[in-house]
Amino acid sequence: MRIYKEDEKVFIKEHLQQDTSLLMLQAKRYPDLAVSELVQQIKARQKAMSKLPGWAKNTDLLFPANISVEQSSSEATAAFKAALVSGKLLIDLTGGFGADSYFFARSFEQVVHVEQNQELSEIANYNFNLLGADNIQTIATTAAEFLEGFTGHADVIYLDPARRGDRSEKLHLLQDCEPDVLGLLPVLLQKADNVLLKASPMLDIELAVSQLGKIAKIWVVAVQNECKEVLYMLQQNPPATIEREAINIKADGSLSNFSFTMEQEQTIVPPYSDPLVYVYEPNAAILKAGAYKTITQQYSVNKLHPNSHLYTSATLIPDFPGRTFRCLDTSRYNKKELLARLPNKQANITIRNFPDTVASIRKKTGIKEGGSMYLFFTTDMHQKPIVLYCEKI
Repeated sequence: MRIYKEDEKVFIKEHLQQDTSLLMLQAKRYPDLAVSELVQQIKARQKAMSKLPGWAKNTDLLFPANISVEQSSSEATAAFKAALVSGKLLIDLTGGFGADSYFFARSFEQVVHVEQNQELSEIANYNFNLLGADNIQTIATTAAEFLEGFTGHADVIYLDPARRGDRSEKLHLLQDCEPDVLGLLPVLLQKADNVLLKASPMLDIELAVSQLGKIAKIWVVAVQNECKEVLYMLQQNPPATIEREAINIKADGSLSNFSFTMEQEQTIVPPYSDPLVYVYEPNAAILKAGAYKTITQQYSVNKLHPNSHLYTSATLIPDFPGRTFRCLDTSRYNKKELLARLPNKQANITIRNFPDTVASIRKKTGIKEGGSMYLFFTTDMHQKPIVLYCEKI
């Protein structure tokens, strides 16, 4: 770990918005600086700008290799997790860059940041000190080794397993990630009241439920309608019914939340209808959580088809958790009919339970992306392919 001098910090700050490949070509202009090393700092900060804007702009902080930044939680999701739990001691067994530990430190008297990479552990410790998070202890060791030597008891153990393979491919199955959560689970539940696990949004929730067991609650977290993570709270003696909460963190920081259980979801018989005046697309967190039927009951909307996951109503539901559209027209999936309604041959296209891809539809019809018209290619309650012509509300 190397601490940067003032002139190096100035270089990073002045070139934070620039193309790093061009900077490397201009390296000879800065003979007194280790430009290649500084460019790596700039690259990492650029990747972190949307996730951790406050950290990315702070030239006093140190940044690790890009992969650690890519796997880091964002400020929004880290703050959300920190609001879920509190107590005396939290152990972050997969500390990484330290964003989660930093936010957890606001809710706990002490946080232990465990990271097997020595350099990354040192960087995290350096940054915590700069940020004034003096209640975080950093330990450079593996999760398994730490647990073996830990004789105390924590309020919460948090894990965000590494989801990259030997060739940097993205992984999502629990058994493929590091550390081995499934193997460590008995020990984890012995050494903490609660185990909070962050899993890939690509992991099937039902598979995770069957593999993990002992789940008390599940949160599916989206940021501005993009699903980012799924959280599982594990306990030695969880309640019989698992509550699922779908969270969408909006651009202004406010939360849209929807709670349900799979017992509710399985007993509801949703109403179906043809498209009415308004059409609704639930946010990504609700769709990932699987609240396909429950949402019809809580918001008094009809479903278009069991597998389409688009909803409709005759009167506007102003607080529906997702995107709301006014349905202007419908038609068959026919190029001539489509283009007759699109004089500028431009529209935003979404598919829901439809045999063609967006790319295939655009190729067949010549419809370009953009404009104010939204087309939903879907299947209706009569099992027929249909196109909805909508404007966003």
